[in-house]
Amino acid sequence: MLLPPNLLTGPYATQPDSRNPARVQERQQTLSSKAGAYAPSNPKVRVHRAHSEDAIRAMSISKSKAEAAQSTLSLVPAPRRARDLLKRTSFPIHPFDQMHGVDTSGLVPAKHLLTGHANDEHITAYYGVAPSILRALIGHWRETVPPHPIEDYTFVDVGAGKGRGLMVASEYGFRKVAGIELNHEMAAIARQNVEHWTRAYREDPTAGRIAPIEIFEQDALEYDLPQTPTLLFLFHPFEAPVLKQLLRRIETQFARRQGALDLLYVNAECADVIDRNPGFTQLFLENVPMSPVDHSADLEAIARQKEYGSTGDEECAIYRYTGRARGSIFDPAA
Repeated sequence: MLLPPNLLTGPYATQPDSRNPARVQERQQTLSSKAGAYAPSNPKVRVHRAHSEDAIRAMSISKSKAEAAQSTLSLVPAPRRARDLLKRTSFPIHPFDQMHGVDTSGLVPAKHLLTGHANDEHITAYYGVAPSILRALIGHWRETVPPHPIEDYTFVDVGAGKGRGLMVASEYGFRKVAGIELNHEMAAIARQNVEHWTRAYREDPTAGRIAPIEIFEQDALEYDLPQTPTLLFLFHPFEAPVLKQLLRRIETQFARRQGALDLLYVNAECADVIDRNPGFTQLFLENVPMSPVDHSADLEAIARQKEYGSTGDEECAIYRYTGRARGSIFDPAA
């Protein structure tokens, strides 16, 4: 999806050119520069115990002005973001659903995915990944020559939604496929889809083997990552503040297992967050095209959203956790 360049401005604006080839080239040219350590200043403030009556009155007046200013600021509406303008849709039915009898179509805006979690403000929306994009990206990942056989990897979809990515990944011979989804409605639909998918494969004597699929209805920041080699998949499920926390959790759990976790990122809006983290090495960054079937479905679906358009591709990135040479994993600059 692509935002028109004049839609948003200000600090909350989504970058409109996230899928522009020029942006990809610019990021590739700047990858070698990693953010250095950040040491915030810590000035000491001296507080005098005694104040004259005039000083106390002056402080009281200043406090009143500050409170009045804060009250005025609270009346200013928050900037509108593209995701706030999205409309919930159930149609058209994607060809993947028509072929397999599952329900992964439609777009669910962030406002319909709220769970009361502290990070609700950072979630994006549900929109199923184009099967051809995920298949192509897994192919590109295999070309990087992963350090372990694919049958040793657990594929983990963070923000699994209705489970389309889980079903596609299950066809690739992974040891296991896991989906992490915090929203109860999405997790319930994903379970129904996976049950139907698994039963159809089991009852078809001509079908090949698929990996077992398990869905975890929980916060991704509390999920214990597998002890096996892991391939993490993100279809831009949340914004930078949560992504930074996820990277720290990865570093904590894989500190002694460098090279055992790779990350696939589709619609890589916050790839710069990973680029600045010295624990991750970028292996791939390109605009990956959809198949004609997926692009046609994308065009029809996105036509219902005035704020978006379909370019027929997605900016995709692949990373490997290689560990930090030095420095704290909780470095605020990373």
